[in-house]
Amino acid sequence: MDIYVRRGESFWYFSNLFNIPLQLIIDSNRDVDPNALTVGQAVKIPGYAAVDYRIRAGDTLWQIAQSRNIHLDALVLANRNSNPNQLYIGQMIKVPTRITWRIVQGKKSYDSRSFMNDVRRLESIYPFMKVPSIGKSVLGKRIPEAQIGNGNKKVHYNGAFHANEWITTPILMTFINDYLLALTNHSSIRGLSMLNLYTQMALSIVPMVNPDGVDLVLNGPPEEEPWNERVVEWNKGSIDFSDWKANIRGVDLNDQFPAEWEREKARNPTEPGPRDYVGEKPLSEPEAIAMAELTRKRDFSRVLAFHTQGKVIYWGFENLEPPESEAIVQEFSRVSGYQPVKSIESYAGYKDWFIQDWRRPGFTVELGFGINPLPLSQFDEIYEEALGIFLAGLYM
Repeated sequence: MDIYVRRGESFWYFSNLFNIPLQLIIDSNRDVDPNALTVGQAVKIPGYAAVDYRIRAGDTLWQIAQSRNIHLDALVLANRNSNPNQLYIGQMIKVPTRITWRIVQGKKSYDSRSFMNDVRRLESIYPFMKVPSIGKSVLGKRIPEAQIGNGNKKVHYNGAFHANEWITTPILMTFINDYLLALTNHSSIRGLSMLNLYTQMALSIVPMVNPDGVDLVLNGPPEEEPWNERVVEWNKGSIDFSDWKANIRGVDLNDQFPAEWEREKARNPTEPGPRDYVGEKPLSEPEAIAMAELTRKRDFSRVLAFHTQGKVIYWGFENLEPPESEAIVQEFSRVSGYQPVKSIESYAGYKDWFIQDWRRPGFTVELGFGINPLPLSQFDEIYEEALGIFLAGLYM
């Protein structure tokens, strides 16, 4: 919500007026010098929306403020062009309304359009969250990264590397929403202070690595040539893409990383298809390249890649993982009930490459249990299990 500065006002005043942590207001206005505010300058107040209200007989701003549990001056600020002493019946004013509910409603077929709509809405309400693009998919769709917090410790989560594991995206988006709600409403999650996390951690989340593949699973073949015909051919003539894991070019994005890639290639399909084709070379696909460039640039202390299914957590690779990985995965197991598995005969995955090149903790978390794509009836259960891991990944 935008307000406009009056003489003598400061970020500190707005923090008290709207009961929003000062740091969140500072971070929501990165292009504004808090020590040089000018009259009439726009300032973003996170966690609020300006809601229309029509004046009725007998209304005063004081009564409206009291009934909405907001400061009178907050209401005056939101209506700078209205004279509070000359209200009239039928007049439309703006009422600052604190957002206390989830914007993200993830229990639905969550394709890239639903995802991007929610990203834009969250970015608008919570401008302290930065949402740059890390790259684009084969079909030119944005791959956004949510950045929350400005601490020194850098942690990364991602989801939907695999198309038919798309439920990982709304699970991650629900956590982002809950985290933002807790920050702006001075609340905790499972007894843990989110504001402390915000100042200590820099959280990076890429909720949908493979938007083209997710849309293929949920909506069928794209309109674009030649992919609309090729994907059906690679899918053995079927238009049921529920088994499809790959990107739109039939390359498995989690077999794209230079971590014993040749060993994975030797045992996998030799041409494009729904799953397991490693591509012509490591990092041949724009989605995998984007993830690799992000990871090289950010210097993460740990990474968690969320997949489905199996209720297991893979935490090793070729005995290159650091000693602390075992203690971390044991905590993940404790809070989720998932089984830790050090390694399986699998190579060229994102967490494999991270462990190999950085010698830092990396994890592949297989959420839920069943046949992919997992049914939405599991959403609430999966979220509660994943929430413990999300939080432990930040606090440990």
